[in-house]
Amino acid sequence: MEKVALANGIEIPIVGTGTNTYGKEDNQYNGELNGDFSALESAIEVGYRLIDTAISYRNEAGVGKTVAESGIPREEFYLTTKIPADDRYVGSKESVEQTILNSLENLRTDYIDLYLIHHPIESIEKLKHTWEVLESFVDKGQIKSIGVSNFTVEMLETIKGFARIQPAVNQIQSNPHTWNDEVIEYMKNNNIVAEAWGPLSRVTDEQKARLEQIGENYGKNWGQVLLRYQIQRGVVVIPKSHNKERQLSNLDIFDFDLTVEDTVIIKSL
Repeated sequence: MEKVALANGIEIPIVGTGTNTYGKEDNQYNGELNGDFSALESAIEVGYRLIDTAISYRNEAGVGKTVAESGIPREEFYLTTKIPADDRYVGSKESVEQTILNSLENLRTDYIDLYLIHHPIESIEKLKHTWEVLESFVDKGQIKSIGVSNFTVEMLETIKGFARIQPAVNQIQSNPHTWNDEVIEYMKNNNIVAEAWGPLSRVTDEQKARLEQIGENYGKNWGQVLLRYQIQRGVVVIPKSHNKERQLSNLDIFDFDLTVEDTVIIKSL
């Protein structure tokens, strides 16, 4: 697995798995929790080590249990979770601290590799104290890296103005529907790693057909071409599937390089 170095020198796998529908009825985001983490088990079995969850997914504990019972040493995993932006979690420094402690307990770990603010916090005061608490957990070694999710350039500039530890990652939507090139370019210039959620989402049939045409030159399918495009430009991707074959397929993207001409076509989709 290829990795990308964060600003603090820690490396993050360039491909991981999302988990927002794992452990839920009918594999639906809002489905009732049913404890079925077989999809995560198979993802781990085929080689995924970057595991991305969030408090709002309601399945931190199930993810933690699955990872802990995998038989694979904790240090081989890269665990990410996220704190929601509402007052229940970020209303005070005490609530932020308790939220992080709960995540550590749920994930059955002494440290979390990456902790993100899931969505922008409108109150600058609350954003500041949330970030300060995250920084304090980095100081204690209980969080290795901190970052944000769904932040615009303006929001990144705001946090840059007061952060003692700058965000290592900004997890954003990036796919043919919304490439978010402007934000990604800003992050490259400011040593923030871009991580794409939904990298295979919101792709039209016409776009898939064009990607399949490109893939014929490499013996790859449309999804593999799309993921390869992202990692070639240094973007971490976290595709998610409940199907073992597709999980394997999404990892099989390290044996070819897209030409400049192909990347231009993909960018224009």
